Amino acid sequence: MRRCLAALAAVATVALAGCSTGSTTGSSDQQVIPELDPAQQVSITFESYNLLQAGVWTDTVKGLVADFEAAHPNIHVHAQPTQGASVVGTNTAGSVQTQLLAGNPPDVAQLTFDSLDFAVTKLGAQPLDKLVGKEAVTEHFGGRYPFSPNAATLADWNGGTYGLPYVFSTPVLFYNASLTAQAGLGDNPDLSTWDKVKAAAQAVTAKTGKPSLSIGCTPGGNWCLQGMMRSNGGRVLSADRTTIQFGEEPAVGTVAMMRDLYDSGVLANLDSSSQYEQFARGGSLAFELQTSALQGTFMSGAKAGNWTLKDAPMPAFTGKPAIPTNSGSALFLFAKDPAKQRAAWEFMKFMTSPHAYEQITTKIGYLPLRPSMTEGAGPLAAWAAGNPLVRPNLEQLSRLEPWVSFPGDSYTQIDTILDKATQDSVFFGKDPHATLADAQRRAQDLVNK
Repeated sequence: MRRCLAALAAVATVALAGCSTGSTTGSSDQQVIPELDPAQQVSITFESYNLLQAGVWTDTVKGLVADFEAAHPNIHVHAQPTQGASVVGTNTAGSVQTQLLAGNPPDVAQLTFDSLDFAVTKLGAQPLDKLVGKEAVTEHFGGRYPFSPNAATLADWNGGTYGLPYVFSTPVLFYNASLTAQAGLGDNPDLSTWDKVKAAAQAVTAKTGKPSLSIGCTPGGNWCLQGMMRSNGGRVLSADRTTIQFGEEPAVGTVAMMRDLYDSGVLANLDSSSQYEQFARGGSLAFELQTSALQGTFMSGAKAGNWTLKDAPMPAFTGKPAIPTNSGSALFLFAKDPAKQRAAWEFMKFMTSPHAYEQITTKIGYLPLRPSMTEGAGPLAAWAAGNPLVRPNLEQLSRLEPWVSFPGDSYTQIDTILDKATQDSVFFGKDPHATLADAQRRAQDLVNK
């Protein structure tokens, strides 16, 4: 699990200092890496947490690796899952850290955005705009189907590009339109605010006698929780990255709102996997705020259970704009050998190309980070027109704010503190104001140490 990184980091920081770049701007005398000779054979290792989950996730990644090797016969890619993890998206930086200490890190790794600070300052992620030149990076983000401006900078650090944003989504409110219709709400209810979601959930719960809403922001969904807090005008961290703020109003008000949903009998107390599994089965859960990466899972569940799946954007707080944050990851380069660096860069470009997003979006459900692919004569235009579930996710891309990475070696501990304080406040009767204030003090101590 990603949580194990916190304990490992305390032991490993000194050792890592000798093997990381230790710089947030890259080496000033670093030269652009040379192109590969077509006859030059190079092997690289790619680590991806998407390979932890069987089915469309693994099949899609392996298919793209095969496509890349066919187009680059001199580059061979060994694809491996995140080491020491069993849950998608966990322990990504910890896996690289362990292999780095052993002297054999992956050449390219898929790391979640909450580890950006740690990946650059401790793990030695390579500065792409220095390895290949700023023009090459700019050219890759552009082209016929350019990256969304809000997506392209998500792996930037202190003015440099350290990763290529790869796969992510925004929080989407999926709902069972068959259940809402049975509850007298019709199959297209207004779910634009949390007040309206509460009213709709109460109607379904009155019909079924069971909680009808789950929120994937807790437990273990701090990326989503950050978006909810921002939508209420709050923050988890100050803009200068020095002060924890999730114990302040209105961040606390966000948790208090979820507590009200639970006390009202509409919010289910389920672990993260049970949330999406129960919703996919089409039982009593009618509403699920969740990553769009589960869109394919929910579509399959709806088909098997003969119920209608629809979705809506993340709800707003009344009178305030909804501000979604992103989940997901970027691809980071850790190779030190120039030939492997060039091969890794070519692979990273391919995995974030229009061809890759055709596969990733249609098969898994992640956002196409090159959104114009869904417009006009773009390769995803017909698919998007026939798949209305993708529309809220695409629309939210234009309003996206980044998933904030906490500073320092103890960033996963801070995540754990926030997650536990939220669960205690929502599900276990603790006072949100006192609980979140105490959590903020303890998290601040970790930042200051």
